[in-house]
Amino acid sequence: MAKELKELTSRSENYSQWYQDLVIKADLAENSAVRGCMVIKPYGYAIWEKMQRALDDMFKATGHQNAYFPLLIPKSFMSREADHVEGFAKECAVVTHYRLKNADDGSGVVVDPAAKLEEELIIRPTSETIIWNTYRNWIHSYRDLPILVNQWANVMRWEMRTRLFLRTAEFLWQEGHTAHATSAEAEEETLKILDIYATFAEKFIALPVVRGIKTASERFAGAVETYCIEAMMQDGKALQAGTSHFLGQNFGKAFDVTFIDREGKTDYAWATSWGVSTRLIGALIMAHSDDNGLVLPPLLAPTQVVIIPIYKSDEQLAQISEKAIKIADNLKALGISVKYDDADNKKPGWKFAEYELKGVPVRLAMGGRDLENNTIELMRRDTLEKETVPCDGIETRIKQLLVDIQENIYRKALRLREERTISVETYDEFKAKIEEGYFIMAHWDGTAATEEQIKNETKATIRCIPLTDDGTAGKCMVTGQPSPRKVLFARAY
Repeated sequence: MAKELKELTSRSENYSQWYQDLVIKADLAENSAVRGCMVIKPYGYAIWEKMQRALDDMFKATGHQNAYFPLLIPKSFMSREADHVEGFAKECAVVTHYRLKNADDGSGVVVDPAAKLEEELIIRPTSETIIWNTYRNWIHSYRDLPILVNQWANVMRWEMRTRLFLRTAEFLWQEGHTAHATSAEAEEETLKILDIYATFAEKFIALPVVRGIKTASERFAGAVETYCIEAMMQDGKALQAGTSHFLGQNFGKAFDVTFIDREGKTDYAWATSWGVSTRLIGALIMAHSDDNGLVLPPLLAPTQVVIIPIYKSDEQLAQISEKAIKIADNLKALGISVKYDDADNKKPGWKFAEYELKGVPVRLAMGGRDLENNTIELMRRDTLEKETVPCDGIETRIKQLLVDIQENIYRKALRLREERTISVETYDEFKAKIEEGYFIMAHWDGTAATEEQIKNETKATIRCIPLTDDGTAGKCMVTGQPSPRKVLFARAY
């Protein structure tokens, strides 16, 4: 077994350390010289690129277009919408000067005090303000609406406690910002994007999610309503995997974005914003991977199939290579990403461990006996099952196997969530079960005070009010006050 795997902390021993070990050892990312920021390495970025490509196609299929807006936002813009600035004020990084100079004593470079900006600039924590200031120039009539714009960008939020992919000061994401003529159109857009996110999570990440609406205290700063998808990680904690916000006319009013409607009246534009980030890579890791390394859903795996030759001579390697390369070419013709690893600087056992660690969905190995028998050894990463199969028809078999692996990974995650989701009626039962890592459906009286009490006493939060309502009214587990329905609680990342 390769050294990397021997040093991978087990999930049962320390789940948090297992995650950290895996991100580093699978070559996904590492900490940078900048506090709280990460370097996304090529293998990790390849996963993000696959996520980007799939989501981008889904956005464009529903009429959205990509654009790009500035990284720097005038400080005065952040003051236009009161809730928005309050929500982000503590996380903002501020640019105050525009020039450096050599220190007079020769000690190095210093900020030139004469180069102070007249107005400080905020490194974008999110782009509603700069975008809606721009939309004011784009929107004049209902004929200019809707505007359906998305941007792929980086943002900065000055996090104090960081963890690779899950919470870093700088991260990559997409942020959609749309403008509409009516409230109904904007709300329809908000739910349409929520559906896209949920479909992407379940189809591509193989991650079952709960669709719901956030409570007022968990709502996005400046939003009228925030919709979300929540997923369960293997330790029973929740991870918010995407949000879609109905912003009402708040930003239209803040930036004076008005238009002439069909009746000739002046109105403010209605807004939405929505986003998912590189945090989804963290979700993928924590939902599916095991003590041997990554388990990647085939639809997001940078390499879906790896072929490794096992040989005793150059002549034997040449014979194996001829067959293996033909198989690889046939798989590529089917749209399957394949790597034939005939590098001679690592032994086959090392390669087996390395690709297992990196979560390659299917591993093929061919040796001398396989040459004689026209067979090949096949191993699927999700179950670690191995079998020797005929080379004839292997391409069709692998194409179907990748579909099966994708579905099996999803079913396993769904099974875990179903087993660890319960309903409770009493606060004592709630306290006991939240310690064991459950998603808990329970009645809540709808007040922020009770929500805060539960959070302080149990570290659990209301993840969402699920969009599917079982219609069961009852009494709040804490106060005994009437409650129209149960909401979803969990501890969360």
